[in-house]
Amino acid sequence: MDWDHVWTDALLSDLPFKVELDPWGQIVMNPIKVRHVLMRNAISDQLKQVIAGYGKTFQCLPVMTPENIKMPDVVWFSPERYEEMRNSEVSPIMPEICVEVLAPGESVERLLHKKDLYLAGGAVEFWLCDDAGQLSFYDDLDVLEYSRLIPAFPHRVEPD
Repeated sequence: MDWDHVWTDALLSDLPFKVELDPWGQIVMNPIKVRHVLMRNAISDQLKQVIAGYGKTFQCLPVMTPENIKMPDVVWFSPERYEEMRNSEVSPIMPEICVEVLAPGESVERLLHKKDLYLAGGAVEFWLCDDAGQLSFYDDLDVLEYSRLIPAFPHRVEPD
């Protein structure tokens, strides 16, 4: 299956799942609970506040990775990268920051695999948020003490 079929399929449009494609074009669905959505929203809101209008923040934006289409929970684009992707159905370029929130049924190993895909595809940083709201920051070399792109971002978020 390709992405055009996924996003135009009426049977898939209202699923309470995050839908992605694996390397073989098979649909991967992850159930999302309210806590996951609240955590994702808290990260997005905090990010918008810290960047103060510089660049764009989105939730669940489809991006092309070396493996296939993935949908990071939250992304941040600089104005330059945003202009390059804004008219695309799937972002052909990676945002500078990709964030994943650990969801029920997902493993840290799977999210770290996504980290590798995002960074290989051109992301500058990957952020991982656990179910307690604790964030870990990564670049293509190592775990970071804090985000180098947005150093003012807190290490912990709490949904409203």
